[in-house]
Amino acid sequence: MNLTTNNVLVDSSFLFCLFNANTKQHADVKKASQQIRGQLIILNITLTEVAFLFRRIGGVPATASFLTSFVAGQPNLMSVNSVDLIRARNIMNAYPQSELDFVDCCIVAVAERLNIAQIATLDNRDFGIIRPKHCDYFEIIP
Repeated sequence: MNLTTNNVLVDSSFLFCLFNANTKQHADVKKASQQIRGQLIILNITLTEVAFLFRRIGGVPATASFLTSFVAGQPNLMSVNSVDLIRARNIMNAYPQSELDFVDCCIVAVAERLNIAQIATLDNRDFGIIRPKHCDYFEIIP
């Protein structure tokens, strides 16, 4: 992997594995996160999805532990705006057979708005299908 010098949007799959040592991808994701030289940007809706995943596997204690560790890292959180939501809807409508995830579509919308071409994710399918407006394709990390 090339060392990243730009901002990177983080998908829930990457964030979940980064904070869950019990996943088989944890070591790879942790290594990749340490090699990123730009800022990791996490959307609030991504955080919500990850908190849901932790609650599903370990209830409130797992969610609280995740949030404690997450906040300690001083994350760069960002909200989606109404323009992002409209673009996310348009992306979903452009690929109806793919049943794209709402959070993924919002990440794409924000990436386009902020001119970010790098996505930290384990979801190669969705981010490989979508053709962003601002670049030819997304660089997937790891």
